[in-house]
Amino acid sequence: MDATDRAFDIGKLYFDRGDFKAAIPELKEAAQTYFAKKNLAEFLKCQNLLLRIHAEREEFEEIQKTKEILQDLVLREGFELNAKTYYTLAICASYKGQNEVALEYLQKSLSIALATDNKVDMCYAICGLALTYNFLGRYTDALREIYNLQVFFQVIDLNDLKMSAQITNGKILRNLKKYDEALVIFWSCYEALKENKSIIYHINLLYELGRTYLEMGDKALAKTYLQLALKSIDPDNMKFFERATRDILNSMGVPENQDYDLIFDKEQNSVIEQKIGKVDFKNQFILLDLLKLFLEHPGEVYSKEQLVDRIWHQTYDPSIHDNKIYVTIKRLRKLIEPDFDKPKYIFRSKNGYYLNKSVRVFLDQ
Repeated sequence: MDATDRAFDIGKLYFDRGDFKAAIPELKEAAQTYFAKKNLAEFLKCQNLLLRIHAEREEFEEIQKTKEILQDLVLREGFELNAKTYYTLAICASYKGQNEVALEYLQKSLSIALATDNKVDMCYAICGLALTYNFLGRYTDALREIYNLQVFFQVIDLNDLKMSAQITNGKILRNLKKYDEALVIFWSCYEALKENKSIIYHINLLYELGRTYLEMGDKALAKTYLQLALKSIDPDNMKFFERATRDILNSMGVPENQDYDLIFDKEQNSVIEQKIGKVDFKNQFILLDLLKLFLEHPGEVYSKEQLVDRIWHQTYDPSIHDNKIYVTIKRLRKLIEPDFDKPKYIFRSKNGYYLNKSVRVFLDQ
């Protein structure tokens, strides 16, 4: 393996890991050398990866520069772009919402793949068509392409593309409001990640799960998965997904650029803890009311008398209530504290109990 091939392999490795910033110099170096050697096939492989990276990073000026280089190559050298490059250009167009343009690129990609009898390129073009038809609301056409892909996958081993096709299938079913079927597909993909271990697919699935639960009306679960997706995103590498995820969270009432330790959804009567996720109170309304009281007034100390009056609506009796308060606080801590032995939320003072005032709380009205 020479230095150029090694640079490409390193760049591809960084690309697969989602470390696009590190991949760019390796791929550019390999592309320049391949071009100098007139190895245009390998040059295009580098450019295809670079185009995908620029799309993820929303570097649309770089995409335009690359397109101009490719167009110049076609005109000056009489070189024809291959099916995979047209597929990649289609993906870039879809990132800008130019779905009709993407469709034209994909039809060209499929035409070339059919003419050269390249079944792998056919699969990529068909997968892109399914995704684009979905964006255009042509769900019957999209499902037809997914079916066509399943036939190919019986004889061709393309694990990454198979994952993309399954996620696209889930998106189509969600758009058709077949939420349960969509979730089955998304969760099966998530299980497959134990073998694939792709950070890009991991983030993508968290995002799609969040969107699906949101459309189903489960805001608490939607926030959980969307916030997990956001925490997994490197903003320098995946600007498109970061922006898309923040946009949805903002529309749900979670302000941009803020992370919270505890989120209380009054409508759903649910709580999300930053590390634990959704906290299941299992109809333990006393615990929920107690936490709500603390969340509404961080740092305020509540005496035993006040807690008994506000939560149990009774007159304080130490022989009855001291142990009840102790046990209830302990049960609440077990539910919301990531480390029960080192509580970060509910503290005790000599006058009563209070919520740590440095806790970042969001009360979703």
